[in-house]
Amino acid sequence: MNVFEALYEYKFNYLSGAGMTLLLSLSAVVLGVIFGLILVLMRLSKIKPLKWFAASYIEIFRGTPLLVQLFIIYFGLAEMGLDINKFMSGVIAVGLNSAAYLAEIFRAGIQGVDKGQYEAARSLGMSHTGAMRHIILPQAMRSVLPAIGNEFVTMIKETSIVSFIGIADLMFQTEKVRSITYTAMGPLLGAAVCYFIMTFTLSKLIGRLERKMSTND
Repeated sequence: MNVFEALYEYKFNYLSGAGMTLLLSLSAVVLGVIFGLILVLMRLSKIKPLKWFAASYIEIFRGTPLLVQLFIIYFGLAEMGLDINKFMSGVIAVGLNSAAYLAEIFRAGIQGVDKGQYEAARSLGMSHTGAMRHIILPQAMRSVLPAIGNEFVTMIKETSIVSFIGIADLMFQTEKVRSITYTAMGPLLGAAVCYFIMTFTLSKLIGRLERKMSTND
């Protein structure tokens, strides 16, 4: 079976898997953005325990494999009596892992904003929280928006590991097609085509967004 036969004959498997992959990636990136913002604010805080926790979290999650983190959340927590369903386990694992990388992206964006703007806001009577919320973070978020988009693209490829715990994503459906057809090359190339279409489309959209933002600037 060649790649075109696999894609046509089992198109519903691939479409279903691609839909699950996109849903999982979108849910995980939302979680990653929210928790990443919390982490970067903790890391930039003057409260040492918060800084220590954020720095330790980022180093641990960036320094250990995502697959291990997924297994800890799905299998490890179940042993401790905390039973989380497959989809939520995948979202949590990928989202928490992504948060560590996004926190560093946000930190670069915040530190890239001219310090004079923060000082000016403070001199006008704004609190630290107000200056961060109304002056610094909006500019930082705008500058790192393309990087968040690139993280989303990367996440689409990384979510393939969730098939190990039985989530019916694109890779899981590919394995299903492979077991039905008793062939490997066609179904696997079909999956590669699907991943490429998703990531290429998103990359182009991100490129258009970057050009639009540059024009607005």
